[in-house]
Amino acid sequence: MTGDVVVSRSLRNRLAMILTGGAAVLAIVLFLVVRAYAAQIAQQGQDNILNASVSSILDAAVLRDGEVELDFPYAALSMLSTDADDRVFYAVYEDGALLSGYDGLDTQDDEAFRSMNYDGSTVRIATATRTLVGANVPRRVTVSVAQTQDALSGTLNRISTNVAVFGAGFFALATVLSFWATSTTIGQLRRLTTSVTRRGPQDLSPFTKPVPTEMGPLVGSLNNLMFRLDQSLKQSEEFIAEAAHRVRTPLATVRSYAEATFQRVENTENRDALRSMMRAIDESSRAAGQLLDHAMVTFRAENLDRIDVDLNDLLRDLVQRMTPVADMRDVDFILDAAAPAHLHGDPILLQNAFRNLIDNALKYAPADSIVTVRVQTAPDLSVSVTDQGKGFPPSEINKLADRFVRGSDTDGQIGSGLGLTIARDVAAAHGGALILSNRSEGGACATLQF
Repeated sequence: MTGDVVVSRSLRNRLAMILTGGAAVLAIVLFLVVRAYAAQIAQQGQDNILNASVSSILDAAVLRDGEVELDFPYAALSMLSTDADDRVFYAVYEDGALLSGYDGLDTQDDEAFRSMNYDGSTVRIATATRTLVGANVPRRVTVSVAQTQDALSGTLNRISTNVAVFGAGFFALATVLSFWATSTTIGQLRRLTTSVTRRGPQDLSPFTKPVPTEMGPLVGSLNNLMFRLDQSLKQSEEFIAEAAHRVRTPLATVRSYAEATFQRVENTENRDALRSMMRAIDESSRAAGQLLDHAMVTFRAENLDRIDVDLNDLLRDLVQRMTPVADMRDVDFILDAAAPAHLHGDPILLQNAFRNLIDNALKYAPADSIVTVRVQTAPDLSVSVTDQGKGFPPSEINKLADRFVRGSDTDGQIGSGLGLTIARDVAAAHGGALILSNRSEGGACATLQF
């Protein structure tokens, strides 16, 4: 029962969460990597321009009459113009002393490019040094050019926005694909579940449809389990059939001896004992016979030997063979089978089912009554057996076809509780059903509807 299965979280949701989580991590990593790479490229571009500006200023420095002269080139600073109107600072040092520009631009370290906070803003500084050699001692000229990074920040913000939008789109697409992929993957399990659910209780054939590699061990285990169940059921049915056969034969012998003894015994007490013995033998023989019939029905139900069966001929022959039993009970038969009725089915199982229904009707029909066997072709093909007895107990009518179940009004009647079960199983094997009802004028009605 599915209600007894202990379940945890949905496998589909787990897969979807894993794939979606992976997509989220990839989107974040993509954003960080692309933004860092864009910042590196943008910074490198600014550094190249700053370096060009420093180089052009250094190239303009000359040593004349022992003094450093610098004809400051206009292009050195104009090349640093940006859309954001970044501020530009420069400083020219001669042997560490400020020669021109803004004081406070640190030149103590040897880095060509560095960032620092200057005049309340973060600036990027490029520094280069050139040694001028003249008649006197050499002069060391150092030039630093700094620029704020407003334009760079704006560019990075635009790049970050575009990358974030791209990452969000990637994440959304990956989420949709992950749910599609998990649904497709779980669909294989769902189809397997549907295939198992649609099988009848007797269908233990192996699954032969192709399945994904990962599901191979599961399907293999299911096939192995069903094979073992099939073998176990066959062994059980064969055992029951063999046991019923072996019990019924000696019982018939004992019954004949008991009946012969009964005819010769005159003592009332002994006759009562023999009568009880014969009744017990009859019950045992009937139970063994019906166990054998039930085993046969169970065995043949999944492998019906179907042919075109004329139900009228089959029932006419059956009624004729059971007429002597009806005569002993002072019961008459009526066979209402006017229209041709053909069914593609197993004649042995059908005969078994009809015989059990007629036998039940004969057992519970009162003397001088009629048992009617009626064949109808419209609206559906059906065979009904009715009697004029007490009918089925209304409170038990839904359970009477269960195995070994007998009604509460069966005292004094020989039976095993398998007759209606056999009829029901035969009807189910032919795609039909057994319907039990009580007639309004009195009596029971058992219908096999196909």
